Amino acid sequence: MYAIIRTGGKQYQVAPGERVRVEKLAGNIGDTIELSDVLLIADGEEVKIGQPVLSGAKVMACIVEQDKAKKVLIFKKRRRKAYRVRTGHRQPFTSLEIKEISA
Repeated sequence: MYAIIRTGGKQYQVAPGERVRVEKLAGNIGDTIELSDVLLIADGEEVKIGQPVLSGAKVMACIVEQDKAKKVLIFKKRRRKAYRVRTGHRQPFTSLEIKEISA
């Protein structure tokens, strides 16, 4: 059994017991959250597709980690003008462990 969920403007294929890294969600480590934007659920031969989401379907997940990704460096330069700017960015993310998929 697997489902396709939408969170943070992206879509993820998830199955019970899997860990998935999504855009930052509010909550503390150990909290259980309900993801209700379920686009598709497949269980063996039966496939349910939403228009665009399935009503009554939900995915229960537990927050495992709240962290930041590796730093991405941005370097701007103008040749011959002694202009250099170096900045960095670390995107926050949330790691979820999928507990249950229900339709």
